[in-house]
Amino acid sequence: MTTSTAAAPRLRPPRYRVDPRARRWWTVQALLTVSGPAFLVALTMTTLSLLFFPGALRWLGPLLLGVLVLPGLAYLLIMPPWRYRVHAWELGSTAVYSASGWFWQRRRITPLTKVQTVDTVIGPIQRGFGLATVIVTTASTAGDVRISGLGLDDATELARRIGEAAAVEEA
Repeated sequence: MTTSTAAAPRLRPPRYRVDPRARRWWTVQALLTVSGPAFLVALTMTTLSLLFFPGALRWLGPLLLGVLVLPGLAYLLIMPPWRYRVHAWELGSTAVYSASGWFWQRRRITPLTKVQTVDTVIGPIQRGFGLATVIVTTASTAGDVRISGLGLDDATELARRIGEAAAVEEA
């Protein structure tokens, strides 16, 4: 049995960042999915405690603060700028390279010869910020490559260029 002592090659980050408006989009997402509901539950429990169990607020207040309010506030303030620093993309002559995530980060290189479809998705909140997501589908079991937070024009152009480079026909 042999062991390799050579270090694994390190990838440089992809060249292009997503649109700066993506930070506001991710902030709104955080408010709608995690932080907002946590704040609402904390407010509701505090109100109910004040109305029906005023003595419980002595222990319930710190509990709500530690379990709902501070984690929700941390997520709201930390996730969007951290995610913006991580998300990037690059289109080369032979592959698409993307980086995504924030706490769990992922870098992925997809050969253009493996591309099956290229989609542009615009959700209702994204539309409000003028953003889109490009989804590159391959036969890989690792799943799709998603490049989120692109400006509408950039997403359209990137999808067109990937489609041309991969010789994907329009449906």
